[in-house]
Amino acid sequence: MPQPFVMPDFYVPYPARLNTHVEAARTHTRDWARAMGMLEGSGVWETADLDAHDYALLCAYTHPDCDEDALNLVTDWYTWVFFFDDHFLEVFKRTQDRAGSKEYLDRLPHFMPADPAAGMPEPVNPVEAGLADLWRRTVPAMSDGWRQRFAEATEALLNESLWELDNINDGRIANPLEYIEMRRKVGGAPWSAGLVEYAAGAEVPDRVARSRPLRVLRDSFSDAVHLRNDLFSYQREVEDEGENSNGVLVLEHFLGCSTQEAADAVNDLLTSRVQQFENTALTEVPALAVREGLTPLEIAAIGAYTKGLQDWQSGGHEWHMRSSRYMNEGMADAPAAAPALGMSVLDVRSLLGGRAGEARLRSLTHTPHRAVGPSPLPDFALPYAVSLSPHHQEAKRRSEDWADAMGLLDGIWDRPLMEGFDLALCSAGLDPDATLEELELSALWLTWGTYADDYYPMVFGRPRDLAGARAQTARLKACLPVDDPASAPRFAGNALERSLADVWARTAGPMGPAARTELWTALDAMLESWMWELHNQAQHRVPDPVDYVEMRRSTFGSELTLLMGRLRQDGVLPPELFASGTARALENAVSDYGALVNDLFSYQKEVEVEGELHNGVLVLEKFFDVDRDTAVGMVHELMNGRLRQYEQLKRREVPLMYEHFGLDEAGRAAFETRLRELEDWLAGVLHWHRNVRRYGAGDVHAGAGTPLLRDRSDAGVPEPVAVPDWTVPHGLGTTAARVASAFAAVPS
Repeated sequence: MPQPFVMPDFYVPYPARLNTHVEAARTHTRDWARAMGMLEGSGVWETADLDAHDYALLCAYTHPDCDEDALNLVTDWYTWVFFFDDHFLEVFKRTQDRAGSKEYLDRLPHFMPADPAAGMPEPVNPVEAGLADLWRRTVPAMSDGWRQRFAEATEALLNESLWELDNINDGRIANPLEYIEMRRKVGGAPWSAGLVEYAAGAEVPDRVARSRPLRVLRDSFSDAVHLRNDLFSYQREVEDEGENSNGVLVLEHFLGCSTQEAADAVNDLLTSRVQQFENTALTEVPALAVREGLTPLEIAAIGAYTKGLQDWQSGGHEWHMRSSRYMNEGMADAPAAAPALGMSVLDVRSLLGGRAGEARLRSLTHTPHRAVGPSPLPDFALPYAVSLSPHHQEAKRRSEDWADAMGLLDGIWDRPLMEGFDLALCSAGLDPDATLEELELSALWLTWGTYADDYYPMVFGRPRDLAGARAQTARLKACLPVDDPASAPRFAGNALERSLADVWARTAGPMGPAARTELWTALDAMLESWMWELHNQAQHRVPDPVDYVEMRRSTFGSELTLLMGRLRQDGVLPPELFASGTARALENAVSDYGALVNDLFSYQKEVEVEGELHNGVLVLEKFFDVDRDTAVGMVHELMNGRLRQYEQLKRREVPLMYEHFGLDEAGRAAFETRLRELEDWLAGVLHWHRNVRRYGAGDVHAGAGTPLLRDRSDAGVPEPVAVPDWTVPHGLGTTAARVASAFAAVPS
C-alpha cells in the first residue's frame, strides 16, 4: 500500500542509545505476556504479533541506562498498555459498544489500590491480570505521591478511550485545541513520564511535581511523543482502523489542506513542543530550584528525570522507524543506535538548520512596536444573547470610587481612562442576575486584575526586572491569607497590594475553607502566569502555541472569573463533578473562546503600542509563518471549533455525566444554571469588548507612556508586607539585579 505522505525531517537533536539488556527483556516479556493470557487464545495477539511489535526494543531505546530488572518491568508495562489499546479496539471500538466499554473501564482502577496491601478483585481478562501483577511489582519501590500521580495518569489513559470511541460513533474530528488536550490522556505519555521516574531512579520531589516547570516538561514531552506517533501511525489508524483521533487528520480538517501539508504542520508542532521542553528545562527549572530551595539530591533527581525524558524522545523515534506497527518504509535502513555506553556529540545542524531552525528564529526575532493598524474582526456568530444587570451603573460608580480610594488612579490609570474601560459593564454581562453587592465585588476583581495586567508589563517588563516582579508577586500572595482573610494587610504596601488585600477579605471572608482554597489557587495561577509572560518577554520569545493557549486561561483571568460563578454552587453539586473531564472540557472551551476574543480586539494595542509578544494572532503568525489576516482567520476558526465542542459536550456528554453522578432533578437544574452562566460569560465578554474605549483604533494610544507615579507613603501607613527572603537575589553577581529592582517603579 503506498504511503499517504512523505515523512518530514524530524527534529531529533539527541542521539538514541540502546540498553544492553534488550534481549533479556524480549525473552522475559514474551513469557510474561503468555502467562497473563495475552497471546494465543486472546483473540488479539499471537506470539508472532508480539515479536514483530518488539516492545522490548522500544523500552531498550527509551530507557537506555536502567538495569535488567527495571527494563523487564518497564517492558511489561508497555506490553500491557499496547495490549489494552488493541484489546479495546477489537472488543469495543470495532463493535462501538459504549455501554460494555464503560463497565470494562470502571473495573480497572480497582487493580491500582492506593494501599499496596489492599485486596483486588479476581481478574477476568488479560488486561486486568496484567495490571494487577504490574501494580504489585511496581508500587513498593515508589512514594505515595508517585503512586497517586501514576494512578491518575493510568486512569486517564484508560477512561479517555471513551472519548475516542464517541468521536468514531459520531464521525467527529476534534478541533486542534481539544485534540492536544485529550490526546495527552488517551495517548498515555504522561503515564510514560511516570515510568521514566521509576526506570531512572529519579522520582520528582512531590512538593514541586505539580509546579508549572515540571508540568510543562511532562506535557511538552507528552505532546511531542503523541504527535510523532500520529505521523508514523496515520496509515494504520486512519486508513485501516477508521480512527478519527490523529493529529494529521485533525490539522488536515482544520486547515483544509492536503495530507502532506498537514503532516508537515504536525511535525512543526512536534518540533515546537520539543523546543518548549528545552526552553523550560534550561530557563524555568533552575529558577524553580532556587525559588523552592531544593536540595542537591532533589535537583539531581529532576536532572535525571529530564535526561530520561530526552532519552525517551530519541529512543521512541528510533523505535517508530523500526516497529512493524508503523508506516516507516525505508527509515529502518539508517544505522542502528549505539549501545548505552556514552553519547556522541549532538547534531548542531538539527538545532539551527532547516524548518526547525527557521521556526526557532521566528520565535526569537519579532520586531516590537511595528505599525499594524486595527486588526480585522470576523463575524462572531455567538448564539447566546447578552443580558445586562440593572445594577451596572451603580456598580460602575462604586468600583471607580474604590479604585480611586485604593490609589489605582495615581499612575498608569486615571479616572477618565478607567471610565472608558467600564469594567462594570463586563461584570454586568458576565453575571446579569447578580445582586448589586455581588456585581460590585465582580467589578472590583475585574478592576484589580485589569490594572495589574497593565502594571506588570509596564513596571517589570520594560526594564526586564524579573527579580522585582518575583518580589512583588510574593508580596501579593502575602495579601491572601487563607485561614483568616480578615487578617489581610489592607493598608500596607503599594496600591496594588492594598486593593488586592481589600477585595480578598471582602470575597473570601464569607466563604467556606474549600471554596476559599479554590479561589486562592486560581489567583496563584493568575499571578504565576504574569511571571511566565515576563519570563518570555525577558527572552524576547514569542511563545509556543500550545503553551500559549494553556497559559492564556490564567493570564486573561478566565479561571478566576469562571470560578467566581461556580462557587455559588458550592454544596449544591458534588466537587467531583466539577473535577470531571466533562465539566473541565466545558470550562476550557469557554475560556479559550473568551481569551481569543480578547486577542482579536487587542491586537493593535498589544503588538503595535505595547510591544507585547503574548497575543494569539501573533503566535499563529510566527508559528505558521503567515500574515496577520490569515492568522486572524485561524484564530477565529479555533474559536468556532471550541464553540462547536461546547455544544457537542452539552448534547452528548452532559447527560452521561448526570447519569454517572446520579443527579436528581434539583442537581440537574443546578448544572443547567451553571451552563447558562458559562454562556452569559461568553456573551458578556464579547459585548464588553465591542462597547468600551480600550481597543478601538482611537483608544489604543490612550495612556501609553503615562509616567507611573510612585505610590504615596502617607504618614501613619504601615510598612509594606514583608518579602520572603528567597525572593531577593543573593550572592555573587546579583548586585545589578537588586539595583534594577530599586528603580523598577519608573518605567523606561
